[in-house]
Amino acid sequence: MATVSGQCARVFPFLFLILMLAFAPLGAQAAPYAAMVIDARSGEVLHSRNADTRLHPASLTKMMTLYVAFEAVERGQISLDTKVKISKKAAAEPPSKLGLRAGQKIALRYLIRAAAVKSANDAATAIAEAIEGSEAGFARRMNRTAKALGMNRTTFKNAHGLTESGHLSTARDMTTMGRRLFYDYPEYYNLFSRKSTDAGLKQVNNTNRRLLGAYRGADGIKTGYTRAAGFNLVASAERGQERIIATVFGGRSTATRNARVAELLDMGFRRAPSRVAVRKPAKPVYPPAEGAPAGKTVRTVLAVAKSPRPTARPGAEPDAAVLVALQENISQTLALVDLEEDAKAPIVDLNQQVATLIPDRAPRPRPAEAVMTGAAKAATAPAPDPDAVEVVTRLSTSGGRHFGINVGRFGSRHQAERVLLQTALLELGTLDEALRKVVKRSGGFDANFVGLSADEAELACRRLTARNVECAPIGPT
Repeated sequence: MATVSGQCARVFPFLFLILMLAFAPLGAQAAPYAAMVIDARSGEVLHSRNADTRLHPASLTKMMTLYVAFEAVERGQISLDTKVKISKKAAAEPPSKLGLRAGQKIALRYLIRAAAVKSANDAATAIAEAIEGSEAGFARRMNRTAKALGMNRTTFKNAHGLTESGHLSTARDMTTMGRRLFYDYPEYYNLFSRKSTDAGLKQVNNTNRRLLGAYRGADGIKTGYTRAAGFNLVASAERGQERIIATVFGGRSTATRNARVAELLDMGFRRAPSRVAVRKPAKPVYPPAEGAPAGKTVRTVLAVAKSPRPTARPGAEPDAAVLVALQENISQTLALVDLEEDAKAPIVDLNQQVATLIPDRAPRPRPAEAVMTGAAKAATAPAPDPDAVEVVTRLSTSGGRHFGINVGRFGSRHQAERVLLQTALLELGTLDEALRKVVKRSGGFDANFVGLSADEAELACRRLTARNVECAPIGPT
C-alpha cells in the first residue's frame, strides 16, 4: 500500500503539469519573438531576428494613427484646436483609455497626447473618426500610408491595435514607422519623450516612462501590449551624434522587454559609426485611394513646380517711396549686422539683391530727394560701436499665434539673420507680421519665423517651397 502511495506521489506532479499545459489559455503562452536594430541616421540594419515575421503589433499601431493625424494637420484637413465630438464607439473602447464620454467634445491636441503618451484606445478611435469619418475609412488610409512608406508586410484593421484577425505587422515595418515619425514630423517628436502630459481631462503618465527614466539618451517612442502580442516596444535613443532605433515584439513582461531593448540599443551604439551621412527618407508618394476613378491622379504634394506671381490687386501696389524706404531700412540693418560680424565686410547692394530674389520686380526709379542709398548713408555715417549695436527685428504681438517656420540651420548667427532678412523680403505677403528669431542649437543657428497662425505658417511654407526655398513648419502640441 505504501509502495502504491509513493508511486502516486511521484506521478501526480507530472500529471498536474500536463493538465495545466493542456488547459492553459492561448494568451498565456509566450508570444513569438522578433527584433530589429537600425542606425536611424542612415537606415542601416545593425541587427535583426525574425524581422519579417508578421505578428500582432498591439499599440505600436498608434504610431501610424499619429503619423496620419500629423499629416492631416499639415494638409489643413483638421487643426490641433478642432473640437472632436466623441462617439459611442470611441467611448466604449476597452482600456487603456482616457475616459472619454459619448457626446463630449475635446480638442484634437489632447487626443493626440493621450494616444501618444498614455496609449489611450478611446483617443485613437476618436482621432480616426474625426479625420476620416469612420475607423474603417481611417484604417484604409493607414494601409495606403503604410504602402507608401514601404511597410509592405503590414495590414491595419483598426486605429488602436487591439487584437483583430488580419491586423498584423513586422519588427522591420514598425522600425521603419518609428524612423519616419522622427524625420517626417520632428516638430511633434517631443511628445514621445514626455513622462507625463496634460491630456485635457487629466494628467496622464507615459507607458514607456520606465525606459525613458532608466536608459541614457532614450526619448521615445511607443509601447504595445496585448495577450496575443506580448510586450512590444519601439525605442529610440540619441548619444552625441548617434541615434539608434530598436524594436522588440513578444516580450514576456515589461521588465524583460525593457532589459532586452536596452541590450539592443547598447549593441546599436557599439556597432554604429561615430560619423555617418544622414539620409533622411523622402516624402511618401501615395497610391490612389480605393474606388478612385481610373486615371485619376491624387495629388498629395503641396509644393508646385511653377508658381506664377499673382496679379496685383487694384491700388495694392506700394508706391516708389514705400519701396525705397523698405530697401533702405533693410540695407542699414544688413550693414549693422556686417559690422557686428566683421567691421571690414562690404555692405550688400540691396537693389541688386531685390532684383535677384524677385526677378519680375526691378528697382523702381527713386524720387530726387531719395537718391542717396541706405548703404551710402551707412558708409558716410559715423561707425557705430560694435559692442553697442542692438539689432531689433520686430516686436511680436502674437496673441496666441503659436506656430512658425524654419528656413534653415547656419554656421553663424550672422548668416541666419541675413537669410531671415532676405526671406522676409522675398515673401512679404505672409511673413510681414512674423517675428524673426535666431535660435542657437548644437549643430548651428536655426533661422525661424515665429508668431504665426497655423494657416499662415502653412501658406508661407507652400509659397517658399514653390520658390525652391527650404522651409519646415514649427508647430506646438
